Amino acid sequence: MTIDDSSIISTPTRLEGKYSGMVVCWILGLGSLVSWNSMLTIGDYYYQLFPKYHPSRVLTLVYQPFALATMAILVYNEARINTRKRNLTGFTLFFLSTFALLVLDLATSGAGGLGNYIGICAIVAAFGVADAFVEGGMVGDLSFMCPEFIQSYLAGLAASGALTSALRLVTKAAFERASNGLRKGVMLFLAISTFFEFLCILLYAFVFPKLPIVKYYRTKAAAEGSKTVAADLAAAGIQTEATERVCNLLLTNEFVTDFLTLTFDMLLSTEQAGANAKQLERLSNKQLFFQNIDYLLDLFLIYVLTLSIFPGFLYENTGSHKLGSWYALVLIAVYNMFDLIARYIPLIEKIKLKSRKGLMIATLSRFLFIPCFYFTAKYGDQGWMIMLVSFLGLTNGYLTVCVLTVAPQGYKGPEQNALGNLLVLCLLAGLFSGVALDWLWIIGNGKF
Repeated sequence: MTIDDSSIISTPTRLEGKYSGMVVCWILGLGSLVSWNSMLTIGDYYYQLFPKYHPSRVLTLVYQPFALATMAILVYNEARINTRKRNLTGFTLFFLSTFALLVLDLATSGAGGLGNYIGICAIVAAFGVADAFVEGGMVGDLSFMCPEFIQSYLAGLAASGALTSALRLVTKAAFERASNGLRKGVMLFLAISTFFEFLCILLYAFVFPKLPIVKYYRTKAAAEGSKTVAADLAAAGIQTEATERVCNLLLTNEFVTDFLTLTFDMLLSTEQAGANAKQLERLSNKQLFFQNIDYLLDLFLIYVLTLSIFPGFLYENTGSHKLGSWYALVLIAVYNMFDLIARYIPLIEKIKLKSRKGLMIATLSRFLFIPCFYFTAKYGDQGWMIMLVSFLGLTNGYLTVCVLTVAPQGYKGPEQNALGNLLVLCLLAGLFSGVALDWLWIIGNGKF
């Protein structure tokens, strides 16, 4: 694809659509995890249907391998993948899977049993595939745009947890005294999640690519050698506009003069072809990996720690307290709320952590949460547990945004896209490892 970049590669004085883009990115982040967070938040319903199958732990363990394996394949082929088709495929799969979860429960009348459990596991596996398509695609795409976009997207990811927790508490309260109220609340909850996924399809397909600021960054990335943005530029009308300019040129009286000028420029550009080809060269994934191994390790360790505690430990290892059946839901809601708040803290530049050494120290220090959670669950009251969960959410959200916004700086568009995908791959690897380690909490308690 040939792009006339003479007027758009230099940074314009005003990038229109920035705040609209931030809102759209926030909603797209919400849609990237709202389906999976819905599964986590209705854990109390699945514990009622499948009390012996450890749903919060098993479903998470089913989800992560599919997400990780799919992401690894996508990272390997990242430079050749159509980003637009990738993200639309992911959001569509999220929409269909969430709707299938709703249909399955309606078709079986909320029955338990191994067959229904396997069906739910299959839908959760589809969630994992969709997550790899969307999260890696969006983070890679936004990595070469302004930092506010990726921060808004990450805030939307956290907001999906906070929103689902709030909706779950509302629906539980609204239907608590009704006949079969828990199931009715879950049905309403899943219907709302399905709507959000459909909204994301529309926003990404028809709104986001046409924002002026998005056109600018994608055109800049294309000029630096990125091939993944071609379909998005076509959807924004970039190719059509170039074709129209050529057609208008043919209709003018200066066509012959312009044609001769263009031919002369092409002859001169032949001498610069080698220099341009060198300019379009990008670092390989291996080079990017080793240059940013500390950032990649940061994300891996952040989510190893978080997922070794959330959500399995909070559902099964915190005991019974005054809040009763509300206890686990409150803990999940507190984590999601503070995770969301923390993702806005790095907007304040003075307290944003940018030091590579500082990020690593902060990441490693989070492992002190493990003995804290153990002794609090064994000896502490619910107030101490709620406080610990809030700090877990704060550190998770803050460090995630710091790493993902700082790491891509200084690279060209194609390299930033590739690095964004690598960062998400390590994040998903951390999630998978954390989910596996989460089972260690129940060894020896006789409840396998």
